[in-house]
Formats: sequence, C-alpha cells, structure tokens
Amino acid sequence: MQIAVLTGFVLAILVPFLSRWCGSRTGMVLALYPAAVALWLVSLAPAVLQSGGIYFEQAWAPSLGLSLSFWLDGLSLLFGLLISGIGTLIILYASGYLHGHPQIARFYVLILSFMSSMLGVVMADGLMTLFVFWELTSITSYMLIGFNHEDAAARKSALQGLLVTFTGGLALLSGLILLNVVGGSWSLQTLLDDGEALREHALYLPMLLCLLGGAFTKSAQFPFHFWLPNAMAAPTPVSAYLHSATMVKAGIYLMARLQPGLGGTEVWMTLLCIVGAITMVVGAFLAIRFTGIKKVLAYSTVMALGTLTMLLGIGGEAAMIAFVSFLTAHSLYKGALFMVAGALDHETGTKDIDEMGGLRRAMPVTALCAFVAALSLGGVIPLFGFVAKELMFEAVLDAPRFTGFLIGMSLLASVLVVAAAGIVALRPFFGALKTTPKTPHEAPLSMLAGPCVLAGLSLLLGFMPWLAGDGLLSAAASAVAGSEVVTDLYLWHGINTALMMSMFSLCIGLLVCWRWPDVRGVIHRFSPVLDRGPEAGYWKLMDLLVRVSEWQTRLLQSGYMRNYLILTLLSFVGLTGYTLLARHGPVLEFELDVRLQEVVVALVTAASAVVACMMRSRLAAVAAAGVMGFGIALIFLLFSAPDLAITQLLIETLTVILLILVLFRMPQFSSLSTPMERVRDMLVAVGTGVLMTLLILTILGQGHLFTSISEYMIDNSEPLGHGHNIVNVILVDFRALDTLGEIFVLSLAAIGVLAMLRLQAKEKKAP
Repeated sequence: MQIAVLTGFVLAILVPFLSRWCGSRTGMVLALYPAAVALWLVSLAPAVLQSGGIYFEQAWAPSLGLSLSFWLDGLSLLFGLLISGIGTLIILYASGYLHGHPQIARFYVLILSFMSSMLGVVMADGLMTLFVFWELTSITSYMLIGFNHEDAAARKSALQGLLVTFTGGLALLSGLILLNVVGGSWSLQTLLDDGEALREHALYLPMLLCLLGGAFTKSAQFPFHFWLPNAMAAPTPVSAYLHSATMVKAGIYLMARLQPGLGGTEVWMTLLCIVGAITMVVGAFLAIRFTGIKKVLAYSTVMALGTLTMLLGIGGEAAMIAFVSFLTAHSLYKGALFMVAGALDHETGTKDIDEMGGLRRAMPVTALCAFVAALSLGGVIPLFGFVAKELMFEAVLDAPRFTGFLIGMSLLASVLVVAAAGIVALRPFFGALKTTPKTPHEAPLSMLAGPCVLAGLSLLLGFMPWLAGDGLLSAAASAVAGSEVVTDLYLWHGINTALMMSMFSLCIGLLVCWRWPDVRGVIHRFSPVLDRGPEAGYWKLMDLLVRVSEWQTRLLQSGYMRNYLILTLLSFVGLTGYTLLARHGPVLEFELDVRLQEVVVALVTAASAVVACMMRSRLAAVAAAGVMGFGIALIFLLFSAPDLAITQLLIETLTVILLILVLFRMPQFSSLSTPMERVRDMLVAVGTGVLMTLLILTILGQGHLFTSISEYMIDNSEPLGHGHNIVNVILVDFRALDTLGEIFVLSLAAIGVLAMLRLQAKEKKAP
C-alpha cells in the first residue's frame, strides 16, 4: 500500500523531466498512475469484501510506538476508487484545459502530490500517519488554489483556505493526541475496536470537539463554509477534483471513520445533525444567489457536505446506506458538472450564467453531459442521484432525534438544489444564443472524456444500482456502521413519503429555477444582512490580527539588540526564577574544594568581564573580552575538557581578530543610554547571574535525585557507538540529529553568504 501512496510523490519529482520528454502527452502518461492505482484497488476488492480489510505496517519510530500503517477496508476502498478513478479523468481533462499553459508541469507536480496525500489520508491507520497526510493535503491544496499566483484574488483565496484548514488541523492534532492518551494506542483500528471505553472516558467531550473541529473546517461545515466557494479562484481541474470529489470529503471521511468508536452519543448526534442540517440549507440557499457557474456548483457542494454530515449524525443502518450512496452519487455528478463548467469557460470565455444561452447546438456533447449530471444532482429518476436522494429522505424520516427539524431542512435544501441543478443544466444551453467573448465550439476529447464517463456512470448506476450496492457500498456502509450492513439498492422504491417529498422538491425547485431572476432580486434585498455572515467575521479577525501584529512589532521589534536581550533575560529570570523559588527552593549546600590556580583563573576571568564593561576604549574592551574568553578556556582545561578548551581558544582568537579588523571602520563611542538605563541593565545582568548561580547550586545540591547522564555515555560509547572518543560518539551517534541540524544551518548560512558575494560581484560588473 505504501508503494501505491508514495509513488505519486516520486512521479511528482520526475514531472519536469517527463514534460521535456513527452511534451503535450505528459498528461496521458501521468494519468497511468491513478489508473493503475484504481486497477490495483479493484484487484484487492474481493479480498477486502471477503476478509473485511487488509492491514499493512512498517516501523517508523519504534521507540515512540509509531509506525507507518495502512488499513484498506470498505470505506477506504470506496474513497480510494473515487480518488484514483476521478483523478485519472482529471489529469486527462487538465491536459486539454491547460494545454499550452507555461506552468502546466507545475500543475502536474501539485495534483500528483495532492492525489497521493489524499490516498494516504483514506488508507492511514496510524494517527500520526493520518495527520501527516492530512496536512499535506492542506499544503498542496493551498498551492493549487493559488496556482495562478499572479492573480491577487487567487492568492487571497488560497491563504484563506489554508488558514481555515490549518486551524482545524491544529485542533485535529490535539484530538488525535487525546485519542492516543485515552485509548493507549496510535492505531485507529485498535482504538475504534474499544469504542465503549472511548465514549465513557472523561476526556471524550474535549477529544470529540477537537476532532470535529478538524473535520468541520476541512469539509466546509457551517460556519466555516465560506472558504470553499472562494477557492473557486483555482483552475477548474482543481475545483473539479479538490472541491467536489476529494479534499472537502476528507473531513467527511474522518467523521465516517470515527463513527464506530465515537458515534452514537447524544453530543455526537446533536452536533452532526444540527451543524449538517444548517450547512445543507445554507449551501443550497447560497447556490441560487450567484450567477457564476462555479459558485453555484461550489455552494451546492457545501449542501452535499452538510447532507453527509447530517446522515452520519442520524446514525443507524438506513442512514449509513444513504451516506455511502449519496457520497458516491455526489462525486460522480459534481465531478462531471465542474468539468462541464470548465468546458464552458474554456470555449466561451465566460463563467457567468447570465452571459450564456443557446449553447446546445454549438456544444451538444457538453450539453448532454450537463443535462444528465444535473438530473442526478436534482435527484430525478432514473439517475443514481435519485436513488441516493430517496435513501436520504428515508433516513431522515426514521431519524431518532430532531425528526421534524431534519425533515423540514432536508425538504427545503432539496427544493433549492433542484433549482440550482436546473440553472446549471438549462440556462447555458437553452434559450436564445448569446454573444460570448469567444466563439463557442465543442471542447476537445480530453475535456469531454471525464464528463461523459462520470455522467454515464450516474445513469448506469441509476438503472442498475446493485452493481455498486451489492458489494462495494455494502462494505463501505458496514465499515462506517461498525457492523454488518446489507445494502439492497433499487431504482423504484414505490409510492411512499420519500417519493412524495422528492416530487414536491422537484416541482417547487423547477418553479424557483424558472423565476430565478426574480428570486435573486428578492435575495439581493437582504445582501446587507447576508454579507455580515461568518466570512465577514473572518476578515474582521484578520484585520484585528494585523493591528495586533503592528502593535506588538512597534513594542517589541525596536531594532536595538540591547532591548531584545533585556526582554529575553527578564523572561528567563521571571519564569525560571519563579519556578525555582515557588516549586523547588534553591539549595545552597555546597563544599568548596578549589585549588589556588583555579581561584586565580576565576578571579582574572571575572575581573576581565568587569573591565570590558567599564572601558571607554574599544581596543581595551576587546582585549578585556579576549582575556575573559581565554580564561574560560583555561577553566575547561583545568577541569579535564581539552576538546572544549581548544574549541574555545579557536573561537575566541577568531573573534578577537575579527573585532580588531572592524574596529577602525566603526564610529567613536557615543552615549546611547541614560544613567538610569545603565542601572536597569546592571540590575538585569546581576539578576541573571544570580539566578544562574542558584540554578547550578540547586542542581549540584540535588544531584542525588538524578542519575548522571555521563555514566550512560561512558558505559555505552564503545559497545553502541563503536568509538573510544566519547565526545565524538556523542556528536555523531547519541545526538546525531542535533549535529545534523547544526551542519544544515551552517551550510545554509554558507550558501546565503556565497549568494550574496556573487550578487555583489555581478552588481560591480554591471555597467
């Protein structure tokens, strides 16, 4: 499994080379990766359906109990097929949509990285593995939304999406850590198998709130829904993939995965039902407010995400069947509709529905795909969206709590979504032909393959829903429910309440679609109220953050090193001193066992430090500082640390030489501080020195409480590190990562200096 997940990252690295070798065929070559993953998942489907799941584990950090573990069951198999299958079509679609774009290779790098990250999310079993891939989806989606980085709106939308989802990511991390604390394992399967212990634990509520915070922000639940429509600033292939079929469903996947262990409680049902229902109606309502075709589709996606959340909150077998069916139906028709929107934009030069009309003759295949997919969006028989919509209504009618509220919200949302479906399917293609910025014509085959396949699947599964329901959807529903669920899907459910609700929503929705301009006019009157929603709160929060940052910058970033040192030392003295005095108390018991030469060296070192502070001559101050440094080297030598002594001598010698070299280029001493400021500096210095003395004495006085680490180093240097020089073994073995970090920092600094020198040389050569 790790090969299937990580291969995408390897391919992303190779994209620049492939684009040179394959040219315009690069997209077709790269599409082989998700296609191969889809075929691999299909080959594993029988084993998954028979055994319930396939597990893979590879040690990551064994000492911390962490491993790179993956779990493929019905739920992850369904998501994996959607990610890889739709991903194949998206890469082919992008090869036509972005044909000739100078940055198309960068797009392939980002989309492959995102695809692999999403596969990692849905297959991860380890909590930290899940979190790492979760954050990778946020980072790659940020770069994809801001793909047109020269566009200020794209950058702004990308940053908004990143901030919202990263904030949720921090909450998710807290929740995952609490989950580990409560369950005592880093494995999701192990934790969820003992769901009763999780639900009865005292930390259940904060753990649940943190986990849902991550899921709600990722899946654009109210009040975090605003970032998703704004992310439509991304190119259409990004919108079709990230914001309909994959990324925004990561939060839905997380809630579905946690359902067996954390679901079923009063808090779970209340939060998911209420938040999901509100999100559902808000998304559907806002979908008919705008005229941009991608905005309409984006808000209808918000509606679908709210519906899925609500179904998870309802719980029960009927709701789980409706959940997996609605999830599949939405991925199919929304992916197709977004690709249709991209084709319209690509071939007409506009995204505004009011500027389109009569395009069915110029773009007949696109019109047919849009019509079929929109019928599925509206829940019209015989599309698979109709099957899912009927199941959703049946689940709502059987809801154990909030039944009346959920029925009303579902019916209202369905009416509005039917209107949105009609707006997308009818207005661009029917009526009088309107003049568009480009002469409309049919999109190339690479851009039509995706809509045709996805719309065709919506129609096929509508006529024969058992093709998916008898195997894949049953396994997925069972994984979400935590018990065996038999999914018996069929097109005709009979004349029942759910059908009556569906017919009512269809009739009223078509009426709203017909009177859409008038409806928008009514909605426009409430714009002052609607514009003060959660997004307005987000921008006010960002403005407040900027003002606070400016204030603290003026206060703290004064530009004087002395002030920075004072703040740092005062913080150290205040916090550490309080802890020492209040919790431990300084221990002043010590024995003086010093020799005459040690006393002399210490006195000379201390005296040189005092002299360096009092001298008004730079040369004398440098000389006194040098004496202090050499005195410290002598102390190292007297206490049997020749390696430290040599290092100190080299550094001190180099420092003195550098200071002397720059002395003659510096201005004369000037009085930059008042007498009171010098007194303040003296008090800070004395306080720091006293605190360090007390700390050292306390450590020496309580040394019997802790085993000296030096004993471990001495005992294990040769058997573990295979070295007799203990210091070398510590540097390259025991603290190898620390040393590696230091080397990296020094190398980075050297590269920076080299770049500056070369830049300076070029500027001198320039005429």
